[in-house]
Amino acid sequence: MAQEKKIPYKIYLEESEMPKKWYNVRADMKNKPAPLLNPGTHQPMTAEELGGVFCEELVAQELDNDNAYIDIPQEIQSFYKMYRPAPLVRAYCLEEKLGTPAKIYYKFEGNNTSGSHKLNSAIAQAYYAKKQGLKGVTTETGAGQWGTALSMACSYFDLDCKVYMVKVSYEQKPFRREVMRVYGASVTPSPSMNTEIGKKINAEHPGTTGSLGCAISEAVEDAVKNPGYRYVLGSVLNQVLLHQSVIGLETKAALDKYNIKPDIIIGCAGGGSNLGGLIAPFMGEKLRGEADYRIIAVEPASCPSFTRGKFAYDFADTGMVCPLAKMYTLGSDFIPSANHAGGLRYHGMSPVLSQLYDDGLMEAVSVKQTDVFEAAEQFARVEGILPAPESSHAIRVAIDEALKCKETGEEKTIVFGLTGTGYFDMVAYEKFHEGKMDDYIPTDEELAEYAAKLPQID
Repeated sequence: MAQEKKIPYKIYLEESEMPKKWYNVRADMKNKPAPLLNPGTHQPMTAEELGGVFCEELVAQELDNDNAYIDIPQEIQSFYKMYRPAPLVRAYCLEEKLGTPAKIYYKFEGNNTSGSHKLNSAIAQAYYAKKQGLKGVTTETGAGQWGTALSMACSYFDLDCKVYMVKVSYEQKPFRREVMRVYGASVTPSPSMNTEIGKKINAEHPGTTGSLGCAISEAVEDAVKNPGYRYVLGSVLNQVLLHQSVIGLETKAALDKYNIKPDIIIGCAGGGSNLGGLIAPFMGEKLRGEADYRIIAVEPASCPSFTRGKFAYDFADTGMVCPLAKMYTLGSDFIPSANHAGGLRYHGMSPVLSQLYDDGLMEAVSVKQTDVFEAAEQFARVEGILPAPESSHAIRVAIDEALKCKETGEEKTIVFGLTGTGYFDMVAYEKFHEGKMDDYIPTDEELAEYAAKLPQID
């Protein structure tokens, strides 16, 4: 135990130890994620077709299944140094409170104004847009963390930024909306009446609170109709998981410094950006047969794409204008209940993570939001950080696993991702404290209705 206490509360890497390359887990996957399909022809999307929506170099990254490591441009490395390396924290206080023999670590990604890990990919996508000579970019955002991160990145590179924010989050999180405006972004509640797709969704679903799928459709339409603009996405895509691999690479390097090998790695899962980034190098070792880890994805019970969805081709957006992706999905027109983890309210899951899950290389569980906020409050009271609702899904399961260790006496090492802070989520915490938070879970009949509408791909 004497040696154990030498591990500090916070493990920081030196600046010189920061990753110089992103890790592309697809290079080590035996079963590659299925290609994106053209929604009209159902043929694999070409680089030329994707280039009409995304930046050219991002398209190359999206389609790259072979190169394990991709250089991080020096400009992006320099920007990362403003808030990276991020600390890996030993949750000594939480361990003591739980009375568990488990060792708990969390990778904290909230040390920047966006309050989340999203800036890791936002700055990369803005950099490539600027390099291409574009005027600006469009995007969607759920809880607002991605929109905030992208507005910061666009401000840095003097790019125009148009954000379509899921309507329920636009109303629940006005302060995050205003942070985006501080950085010069225009923010529109989605579905709006500014796009043809928005008008159609509003007509078909009067009074809808919106979804990430709705907002994606509007952002894509806006980008395609305006010369000099491209669409950028904060999750799901291969390129995003690539950029977010800095999370896992730093985590593994910090653990290796003290010869720590995790038994369980836990991340919240909505579209997959945080989870995919956190697990990347560990999954790489698992795929190569070098090590084994128990990897757990945690999703909301109100939007359970992994645990109750279908592994099939589906549209990435509600308006059905984006490419078809093979993923675990609830159906592109599924609109989840207005839960407070806005960043996890997406009908599908990253094709990379979906393939890994289907291959049995990781697990998934769904949790109710009242249980999530109970864990968030427990964590905040002993660790001193108010966590984002999204991150709190991982906290819930990390606590559950630590309590199992208490029952069995096993000294397992648990690592989870704390994607960001919850200081703009006080409406949610207020609802929890006042007993006004519900736990709506879709019925099997509801999900079957949406699954029946999935595209029929031969």
